[in-house]
Amino acid sequence: MTLKAELYFSFRSPYSYLAIGRYRALTEIYDVEINLRPVYPLAIRQPDFFERNHPNWLGYTFRDMVRVAQFHSIPFAPPRPDPIMQDMATRKIAEEQPHIFRLTRLGQAAARRGKGLVFAEEATRLIWGGTAGWNEGNHLVDAAARAGLDFAELEAETVTDAEALDAEIAANQQALEASGHWGVPTLVFDGEPFFGQDRIEMVLWRMNEKGLSER
Repeated sequence: MTLKAELYFSFRSPYSYLAIGRYRALTEIYDVEINLRPVYPLAIRQPDFFERNHPNWLGYTFRDMVRVAQFHSIPFAPPRPDPIMQDMATRKIAEEQPHIFRLTRLGQAAARRGKGLVFAEEATRLIWGGTAGWNEGNHLVDAAARAGLDFAELEAETVTDAEALDAEIAANQQALEASGHWGVPTLVFDGEPFFGQDRIEMVLWRMNEKGLSER
C-alpha cells in the first residue's frame, strides 16, 4: 500500500532546501508519495519577524545551515539573488518582491500536476546550491524540464491563474497550522507533523510502523 504525506515548504527557507532532496530520495526508494504544499515564507507572512529576533539569531542560523549542508554533503551557498529582497543590516523586508511570489506560484502550479516535490528540489538546488543568477536565462526552464514539466506552461499559469494559485497557497498555510505547526519544512504523515530537516529519520521510523515498503 502506497503511503502518502504532505510537505509544507518555502523556496526561501534554507532548511526546506536541506530537507527536500532527502525527502525526494525517500520517495524513490520507498513506496510513498509526498505531495508538496508550498507556502509563502515568514518574511511575507510576518514582515517584522526578522526585526523582532534576538541579534544572535541570524548569525547562528547561518552557521547551522552551513554545517548541516556539510554534514549531509549537500551543495550550499547564499542565494544570488535572494528570493526575498531584504536589507540584511536592518533585517527590513522590501516592499517590492520580484521573486518569491513567482517562485511560490510556480511551485503550486507544479504541485497541481503532481510534480511539486521534484520541481521544488530542482529549483532550490539552483537557488541554494550556488547558481548565480538562477532567475535568469534558462536555469528555471531546465529545472522544470528535469522535473518533467513545461516551464512556459507553468509560467503562463502563474499569470493567468494567479488569484487561484494564491488561494491554494493560502489554503496550504491554513492546513499547515491546522496540522499543529506553523513553520517549514514540516512533513505531515498520518495526521502527525514533523518539523525540521532533522526529523527525516523519525519520519521514516513512523512510516515503517505503518507498513512502509521499498519500491
